[in-house]
Amino acid sequence: MSESMSIVEFGRTHQAFRERWANTDHDLCRHSMSFDLHNILRQEFFASYLYMLEQIPLVKLYAMTCASVKGEKQFYHRAQNFYKDVPASEEGMMGDFVELSELDLESSRQFLKKCVGPGKAGTRRALDCGCGIGRVSKGVLFPVFQTLEMLDMMENFILHAHECYLGDCADRVESYYVYNLQDFTPPPKRYDVVWMQWVACHLTDKDLMEFLRRAQAGLRPSGVIVLKDNMARQGCRLDPVDSSVIRHLDIMRSIIETAGLTILEVQKQEGFPESIMPVWMISMR
Repeated sequence: MSESMSIVEFGRTHQAFRERWANTDHDLCRHSMSFDLHNILRQEFFASYLYMLEQIPLVKLYAMTCASVKGEKQFYHRAQNFYKDVPASEEGMMGDFVELSELDLESSRQFLKKCVGPGKAGTRRALDCGCGIGRVSKGVLFPVFQTLEMLDMMENFILHAHECYLGDCADRVESYYVYNLQDFTPPPKRYDVVWMQWVACHLTDKDLMEFLRRAQAGLRPSGVIVLKDNMARQGCRLDPVDSSVIRHLDIMRSIIETAGLTILEVQKQEGFPESIMPVWMISMR
């Protein structure tokens, strides 16, 4: 079948999804050439796949997620390429919102206080996932924990953190991991806190659930996972530029609970402009 005919067929399927939202199941897709693609995206990638389909045609959504490039799903490959051009600086970590950095850090510090202390998580060791240059490590985690371990997929961010940004705090970093989060398995029973800020959005539903399970196994007694991320006001939103998927809070709750974790506390980041995506903090174990 020619490429133009394939696009027409995908377009027809997409229109069928739009017109028969409640019936986008096996019966609707049984005889469609897109049946397998539909199932892969719906079951393996995003809980709000159908919502995103309203905004992005299936033929484009599939290309942004499932196509293999250099051995990686394109969803992850795009993110890797995007961060190659991001400078190793606070401005790079915060995008166009560097003026919100201190407000973000202070809210995180206050939320962390609810998670650690007598009868709660200890303060021996934390893991900063998607640490970048160590902005959160330096401003939130180092004042609380004896030692840290830091993980990011970009080696230049890790190098800048160690050589420049962290200063004397770098001596308290036990390990640096240059890893994609979907491929990382935390050592068992090692961390009091696993901190995930603005990194869950770069994982598919399936990979996020699997990482949460692995992170749970990496917690010390009474340890917690803290997830802080942008949350959509409705449904789900996919950014094809940096390959981030912004989920509604209820969708994130569902993913966490499906992964077998218990949500302890949920709090909205206050003080951010209404014009930007809401940010929520969730603690779990």
